[in-house]
Amino acid sequence: MGAFDRILRAGGNSGHEESRPQSARAEGLIQEFENSEKGWFWETTRDGTLSYISESVARALGREPSDLVDRPFTDLVSTETEDGSATSERTLGFYLSSHVAFQDLIVRAKTKNEIWWSISGRPVHDDVGRFFGFRGFASDLTKMRQSEVELDRLARQDALTGLANRQALRRALDDALVGAVRRKHRCSIFLLDLDRFKAVNDTLGHPAGDTLLRLVALRLTDEVGELGQVGRLGGDEFEVVLPSMSSKDELSKLAQGIIGSLSRPYTINGSAVSIGASIGIVTSDYDDRTSDDLMRDADLALYAAKAAGKGCFRFFASEMHEAARQRQLMESDLRVAVEKGQLWVAFQPSVDAMSEAVTGFEALVRWDHPEQGPISPAIFIPLAEEIGLIDEIGELVLQTACKEAANWPDTISVAVNLSPVQFKSPSLPATVRGALGEAALAAHRLELEITEGVFLSNDEHVDDMIRSLKNIGVKLALDDFGTGYSSLSYLQRVPFDKIKVDQSFVRGASDPTSRNAALIRAMVGLASDLKMQTTAEGVETDEELQLVRDLGCSLVQGYIFGKPMPAEQARELASKGAVERPDAHLEKREPRIRIIRATLLHHAGRVIGARLRNISSGGALVECREEMPVGAPIQLDFAAGGLLDASVRWAEGTQFGVEFAEKFDLRLLQPTKPAPKSVTMMTPDFLTAGPAETSESA
Repeated sequence: MGAFDRILRAGGNSGHEESRPQSARAEGLIQEFENSEKGWFWETTRDGTLSYISESVARALGREPSDLVDRPFTDLVSTETEDGSATSERTLGFYLSSHVAFQDLIVRAKTKNEIWWSISGRPVHDDVGRFFGFRGFASDLTKMRQSEVELDRLARQDALTGLANRQALRRALDDALVGAVRRKHRCSIFLLDLDRFKAVNDTLGHPAGDTLLRLVALRLTDEVGELGQVGRLGGDEFEVVLPSMSSKDELSKLAQGIIGSLSRPYTINGSAVSIGASIGIVTSDYDDRTSDDLMRDADLALYAAKAAGKGCFRFFASEMHEAARQRQLMESDLRVAVEKGQLWVAFQPSVDAMSEAVTGFEALVRWDHPEQGPISPAIFIPLAEEIGLIDEIGELVLQTACKEAANWPDTISVAVNLSPVQFKSPSLPATVRGALGEAALAAHRLELEITEGVFLSNDEHVDDMIRSLKNIGVKLALDDFGTGYSSLSYLQRVPFDKIKVDQSFVRGASDPTSRNAALIRAMVGLASDLKMQTTAEGVETDEELQLVRDLGCSLVQGYIFGKPMPAEQARELASKGAVERPDAHLEKREPRIRIIRATLLHHAGRVIGARLRNISSGGALVECREEMPVGAPIQLDFAAGGLLDASVRWAEGTQFGVEFAEKFDLRLLQPTKPAPKSVTMMTPDFLTAGPAETSESA
């Protein structure tokens, strides 16, 4: 028999009166227990109405005990919680009417404020078994219940953003799938990944990154609204469960709205921050796919969105499974290729733009798959970066390149590409020193090429790494210039030796309607002012070669001078010192001199003011206020030996390249004392024109 049962039996009327001292002691114990507010007592008649209830519970209900006596006990409790679910499997009314003892029945008081009780009771009978009613006690569970609710909420909530966490999202998706089957409709999932979020963490710090995630959560919640459940899976990955949305048009509209919203700039600690978002979308079907199946498919769709250039969304398609399988096989094959030494290094020559003498080679890693044949580096290099093999591959290329370069003439250098992942490795300087030392190669003959992507994490590590590499004595080249990071501020602090003009600018640059030539000209001018060389990549035709020469590029690299070749061929070419091009018909010319000089241009009986931008013995770059047709015969007069006959070889707007009919002596450009001689002076057309013509020309 429990303690409470003994108290109740001592104070109850079961047909046998206990002694008065014993009864008084029981009443005292009851009073003391009730005053402790740890619990209270109750008693009902045969019909379930209250015949006794503690004052403490009456006060909690805002009533007097006398107001509650003679009322059904069941009137004090609610049978449902706020969400409509039953408080217990069996109700208080069931036990009272069935005369069955019960213990720890969890009920909620029928009040505006949330009050929870745990009630226990037993029926009271006399010696002959007649039922008199119920007696029992209860304890207050309100604080405990609220704590449980709070703990449950915290267990389902992401601590940083307040969104649903992974567990809550899983339950929401399970419920959505059950509801979709029951109502014969489809549900959908958005899987989101933030673009460029890591750069924010690296640049502004993790507290700023946490603030950004909270702002993203607010925008995402605003965009989705009541359409679904928004949650954070972890890191910068979010999920949206849409229980009753499957229209491709509606999903596309919502996805585009989310991307647009999340891509708007944020202001964090006074700094403007811009990121993006990629989204993978999957819709359930009338099949047996589980939550895990849908999440896997959404992840494949997200991978496709990121592979498409980020900042976009992709719907899951069944063929993505095959692509994922092939990618997994390639990952396994790449690991085997690295372990078994199946990767090899090719070398592509770089030549002087004017003399066409070989000045160096770029080392390029190649993979000949035993079954699929050559695999493009554009495919396996990003894969190597993702699975953590790029450092090992990069070290292989660096060591191989240095060893081969040691067999070339001292005037020929070797260039090695560095992945942004490699660039972040603290061991990179030691790796470079080791490769140079093992090959006994002079440091100045090694050129390390980095892309603009390494500057996205604009932190001290970048400057420290640049400083460490330059201290070794190697040269640095900026690869793929103009295609990546939009800021040029890094050129102020990084002592690059060379800028490589990406082949995307070279292609089509000889087309007069293209703007590429103007962009190349700007890059060459920038590099020249910063005392850097320029390499034009991807030169394949004579027209492109002529153009990059005219624009002043220092070096040329492309198929016109050779494709990437095995080490043996590179060694042979290095010993020759020049590329043999049987089909080359471009005349070798002396290097151009950058110059800005006024000149007079004679064309079709008119004299036009113009400027020289650069000049060599064979031609010049000219700029004037009028466009010149290609092939037009002209004469130039810049007070250095009289008129020079020339013809226009190419033109872009008011700038054009000309070829001299005869070799020009560049020494005539040097200042000399004027010698008396008879010269023919011609008056420019804008000085002889009448008033009307002059006005029109202006």
